[in-house]
Amino acid sequence: MVPSRVPAGSKDVQADSITVIDFSLTDYTTIYNDQKRLVRERLEDVTRPDVLLVGEHPHVITTGRGTKPENIQSPQCPVIEIERGGDVTYHGPGQLIAYPIHYLQEGKRDLHQYLRNLESIIITTLAGFEIEGFRLEGFTGVWVLDGSGDKKKIASIGVAVKKWVTYHGIALNVATDLAYFQPINPCGLKSQIMTTMSELLKGPVSVSEVKPKLIKAYQQFLAVL
Repeated sequence: MVPSRVPAGSKDVQADSITVIDFSLTDYTTIYNDQKRLVRERLEDVTRPDVLLVGEHPHVITTGRGTKPENIQSPQCPVIEIERGGDVTYHGPGQLIAYPIHYLQEGKRDLHQYLRNLESIIITTLAGFEIEGFRLEGFTGVWVLDGSGDKKKIASIGVAVKKWVTYHGIALNVATDLAYFQPINPCGLKSQIMTTMSELLKGPVSVSEVKPKLIKAYQQFLAVL
C-alpha cells in the first residue's frame, strides 16, 4: 500500500497535509497490524502528519472491551477480539472504514470530545449526500431518520488510544448487506436498528463515491481534533 499525500482543504487545518492510505478491500488483521505499526511510528515522532486509513474489510465481526457475550448469537464470519472501546460490531463490503492515526495534543486530551468530533466528520460526510445525520444522547455513533420517521443507526465509532495516539475509528454503512448484522446485537442494540446510505437514498451508492467526501470532512475538522 502506497500512501498518497492529500493537501489540506481548509485554512483552519494545522498541518500542511495528511497521509491517506486507501487499503481498498483488505482483511481486518492486516490493517489492524498496519495500525499498530503506524501508532509506533507516530509515537517515535508525534510531529508527523496524521495518517488516515480508508477502505473496506471482508466479512468480519469485531468485539471491543465492552462486549457482552449475549450480544454475539450465531456469527457466520470470523470473530476478532480487539482493544477498542465499545461492544460487538460487523464490518464488510459496502461499509466505509476510516482509521485516523492521530496524536491528541495537550489541551485536546478529552476522549469524549474526540468521539464527538468523529461524529461531526460523519455528519458532514452524510450532508454531502443530502442525508441528515444526528447524535443520539447516550449513544456513540451517528443516527438518521428513515422514511417512516424511525431512528436508525448508520455509523459506528470505536477507538483505542496509546500514549495519546488514536487508532481504530469509523464504520459508515454505505451499501452494507444488513443481513450480516442479524447474528449480533451491534453495539448492544437490536440488529434491525442499522441502516445504510443506499437504503435511505433508495438507490445505489458506492464506497468510492463517499470516500473523498469523508477525507475532505476529516481535513476540515483536523484543527479541532
